[in-house]
Amino acid sequence: MSQVQFNHVQTAHCESGVISNLFRHYGLTISEPMAFGIGAGIFFGHLPFVKVNGVPGTTYRIWPGAIFQRVCSRLGVKMQSQKFSSPEKAMQELDRVIGEGIPVGVLSSVYYLPYFPPAYRFHFNAHNLVIYGKNGDNYQVSDPIMDVVTEIDPKSLAEARFAKGFPEPKGKMYYPVQVPSGVSLQKPIRQGIEQACHYMLKIPVPMFGVKGIRFLAKRVKHYPEKLGDRKATLYLGNIIRMQEEIGTGGAGFRFMYAAFLQEAADLLQQPELAKLSRELTGIGDLWRNFAFNAGRVCKSRSADNVSYGELSEMLLQCAAAEEVFFKKLSKVKL
Repeated sequence: MSQVQFNHVQTAHCESGVISNLFRHYGLTISEPMAFGIGAGIFFGHLPFVKVNGVPGTTYRIWPGAIFQRVCSRLGVKMQSQKFSSPEKAMQELDRVIGEGIPVGVLSSVYYLPYFPPAYRFHFNAHNLVIYGKNGDNYQVSDPIMDVVTEIDPKSLAEARFAKGFPEPKGKMYYPVQVPSGVSLQKPIRQGIEQACHYMLKIPVPMFGVKGIRFLAKRVKHYPEKLGDRKATLYLGNIIRMQEEIGTGGAGFRFMYAAFLQEAADLLQQPELAKLSRELTGIGDLWRNFAFNAGRVCKSRSADNVSYGELSEMLLQCAAAEEVFFKKLSKVKL
């Protein structure tokens, strides 16, 4: 089997991290924030009818796979992507491709990855990582959120690739078959910004974008009376978990998009983007403040904790700030 020299770089988020690491392997160097921005990764959604581990789902980024699809389309990268009917077929095809010296992105469940600390191993089925070779029977792994490369045994990898639950990975694997040697980023940056502004401001459904933050704020306010204390704490805890532990969460995604805008400002010589980058960093701080106070409520650490009504007001503050921000961003001439 070919031994591949794969340059692993730790990143904040798995999907944008795999994009950056895989593309760099083929000579197309873009940073993780640039991948996130071109892919219009920043988003918000609260889905009360889509239960994740029994509680409503909240997302601070666009749905899994969308960043990858958009970046590939906008940069002219052609990918081979496959899903499989059985673990046997999936593992055979993985062996064939890495045997040709080709690093492969795979979709997995965090729960079955033994190199994760136990506290972080829960049923989240949309984690991206790169398999770049084998050491004996074990697979060599570049997991972008880990600081160094690692290994995984075949049984655990097969379980991770075929975990049950929503969404089912179904052994999905993907790898580039055509990567341009050089690209102009101006048009992809503009397309990414336009799409992010549209999704945050103009989707008519009340559960998405800025409207979605306000939608969640109204629900949080009435959690105790409608759900009871125990369930209210469970629901609030999941909002924080999705914000602070899944990928880079609410504040982290805002900080990453701010880094994208700073990089775009330098590339396009557009100082207005640098100013907006600083503004978005401040919005990230608002999200962190909400998470901190919500965490105290969940843990009941203090008699003078904020109320659910006050948490709702913090979310409304985040919504107002993001609405102003994205309206300004949508008007920048690029």
